[in-house]
Amino acid sequence: MSLTSYKTVYCGDLREANIDETHTLSGWVANVRDLGGIIFVELRDRFGVFQVVADPQINPDVHKVFSKLKDEYVVTVTGKISKRPEDTFNPNLQTGSVEMYPQTVEILSESQVLPFQLEDGDNVNEDVRLKYRYLDIRRKPVLDNLVLRHKVVQAVRNYMDNNNFLEVETPILINTTPEGARDYLVPSRVHPNKFYALPQSPQIFKQLLMVGGIERYFQVAKCFRDEDLRADRQPEFTQLDLEMSFVKQDDIIKMVEGMLVEGFKAAGVEVKPPFTRITWQEAMDRFGSDKPDVRFGLELFDIGDIILESEFEIVKKTLQNGGIVRGIRVPGGAKYSRKDVDDITKIAMSFGAKALANIIYNEDGTAKSPVLKFVSEAQAQQIKERAGAQDGDIIFFVADKPKLVYDIMGRLRLHFGKSLNLIDESQHALLWVVDFPMFEWSDEENRFMAMHHPFTSPCLDDLDKLDNDDLGNVKSVAYDIVYNGTELGGGSVRIHSPEVQKKIFKALRLTDEDVQRKFGFMVNALQYGTPPHAGLAIGLDRWIALLARTESIRDVMAFPKNSQAKDLMCDAPTFADELQLRELRIQLKPVHNK
Repeated sequence: MSLTSYKTVYCGDLREANIDETHTLSGWVANVRDLGGIIFVELRDRFGVFQVVADPQINPDVHKVFSKLKDEYVVTVTGKISKRPEDTFNPNLQTGSVEMYPQTVEILSESQVLPFQLEDGDNVNEDVRLKYRYLDIRRKPVLDNLVLRHKVVQAVRNYMDNNNFLEVETPILINTTPEGARDYLVPSRVHPNKFYALPQSPQIFKQLLMVGGIERYFQVAKCFRDEDLRADRQPEFTQLDLEMSFVKQDDIIKMVEGMLVEGFKAAGVEVKPPFTRITWQEAMDRFGSDKPDVRFGLELFDIGDIILESEFEIVKKTLQNGGIVRGIRVPGGAKYSRKDVDDITKIAMSFGAKALANIIYNEDGTAKSPVLKFVSEAQAQQIKERAGAQDGDIIFFVADKPKLVYDIMGRLRLHFGKSLNLIDESQHALLWVVDFPMFEWSDEENRFMAMHHPFTSPCLDDLDKLDNDDLGNVKSVAYDIVYNGTELGGGSVRIHSPEVQKKIFKALRLTDEDVQRKFGFMVNALQYGTPPHAGLAIGLDRWIALLARTESIRDVMAFPKNSQAKDLMCDAPTFADELQLRELRIQLKPVHNK
């Protein structure tokens, strides 16, 4: 039975079982070879490649058309499937044992010379590939990534449907709520001098769906953030977004684990729940990161108590002023040269370290380090035992404010994990990080900010700390799912009590006017019977990129922007014409390049 008027079968589906069947195939010319008059053409569609052959002795009319074919012409052929001579089998193709001598052929579309050869795509400048993305998509690596994305999303949709979730679309044009990254603004022609914003996430709307009694919502949601440029950042991205009513943290974690199992299975990967859980503080203390890569060791250790008993006055002063000291052991590092140690120190300083101390434990059992002027032999031995160090190892340590120390040492740990080839790339390590701080201090704002967002529920045991202005010690009921050292997504139990929500806004120093302007409809909704609810969002682009083992999320998006947030294919962003600007009552100011 015909698939369409132009196909009875896909190019990649033909096997020896189809020999002597007559079929119609259509696709792109992937390769043309003229071997002494007989022309061999590899015909490609989304599902594979199939060889068709024109022999002037068998069908001169077909051969005449074949002689005109060039790469990327679109053609349709009809003929009987035959077995290839065994000495011409192509073991690299699933269709490599069969071929067709067409009875008819038609050129449906011709192609100009391509701006780059598809088979050389991996070596072509990315901006060129993005400008001609519709050609780049024909390449198997790009197509495979899009197929993988589809399979994972389809598995997630099936799982959510089987668990009584409703897929509900939320608005794209909304009110601006600048509590995180900058919003993209959209001017309104109908309402002069007013603007919509594009959503950074469906956060408020999915909570309102819980107020509305939906109970189980999910969405493959487009999100937008006007963030500073970074190589792997996109101004628009996709979340797998979900929310549930009448649940606690354990309920939603269990549901998400089931969803992840199905998504990984669609990618050919088996992961087994329940996934490991560690607290935010444990993650920071052991790994220096709230998205730890646990596929290798080199865990951090605390030597603050030992240093306080030493004569290392500069570090002791740091500790006495609220700082911390954390170390890392590098196995076999005693063999490092002075230059090696200097290079590692430069790396740490590029991460923000003012200095990087070290102690070398020689193979003969002695210790060597400038810090031994301030640390006794017994204390050096204590540090060695605390680090789990052996003779032949080196330890490095940093003392400073906690946030800075964790960041430096966490990044240094990853540096050693990669440079020493300690990371097992075959692993699929998933874990939950829970019990995040509710607030984090912002020197720029000179106030506490919500670590996640202002609708995250604080731990009920910490409510009195809100009243006592002890904000730095308030924990939240928030959780992140981490995969191989990358945050896949995060979520939280939400606030459903108007009184608790008011306390959080007060802690964030938001005035009643601020609250009403930014979140008025959300605050109002809480007064009309709000169920306990919780949710989570998975970064779909990042998840697929990790499964595809590619460094960039651009590789798993059909039409991404480049690293400068430009769409080279559509030439966006671009200038608006005068009529559009007049209708929007917008007057542009000249840009002065510094």
